[in-house]
Amino acid sequence: MKMMIKDSPFPYELLPLGDSAIIFRLASCISTELNRFVRSLTDVIEAQPFAGFIECVPSFAAVAIHYDPLLVSRSRAGEELKHDTIFETVRARLETYLSKELLSAADQLTRTVEIPVCYGGEYGPDLSLVAKLNRLSEEEVIAIHAAGSYLVYMLGFAPGFPYLGGMSERIAAPRHQTPRTSIPRGSVGIAGKQTGVYSVSTPGGWQLIGRTPLALFRPQEEIPSLLRPGDSVQFKPITSEEYKLYIEGEL
Repeated sequence: MKMMIKDSPFPYELLPLGDSAIIFRLASCISTELNRFVRSLTDVIEAQPFAGFIECVPSFAAVAIHYDPLLVSRSRAGEELKHDTIFETVRARLETYLSKELLSAADQLTRTVEIPVCYGGEYGPDLSLVAKLNRLSEEEVIAIHAAGSYLVYMLGFAPGFPYLGGMSERIAAPRHQTPRTSIPRGSVGIAGKQTGVYSVSTPGGWQLIGRTPLALFRPQEEIPSLLRPGDSVQFKPITSEEYKLYIEGEL
């Protein structure tokens, strides 16, 4: 059953995900407003976690909330003792967060992260194909891609891999029918109406138009991902010579 969030037009569902997680699902579409609410809910839960809470994993329009069933069970009190399942208790606890004015109270700090990209050539082997599919020159594809301001909707697929929204449909391109078995770390790709950056070397089917020398996944650091949901990304074209200087630490 879908329910309405107080003071919000969004219906939601709370669904079990195994025996130690619950999905708070708003919709199955991509929307900046929905995503902002997802990030707001995540921030509120993490700032004031309930007993037994482990972590939130936000996506486009849903949040997976992971918890320790044993700790939740031990902390139950009052009306919660009447619940037949741990899921009912966690669901009731999550619904208390909805009374908070999430959309208005979430003063999220939006970072702008500039990512240098060397487009085309050995770093962007599919740039010419993307240009051909859209009846543009390679220079036009680069200009359009670099002119955009992109919202980091979520991280997924691989550690630190950002799903970015806001790309112009003028440079949209389908995935390869046969994925590459290995794509270099830092490759900037296009898949449909989305763009993203491969944070680690992995198989993939996106159209590769460039590569960044920056490391998006940094496992040695306390916060291992360069980007976070809610960030704004801007791409900056650089030359192959500048790319090498970045790699050598001179830029």
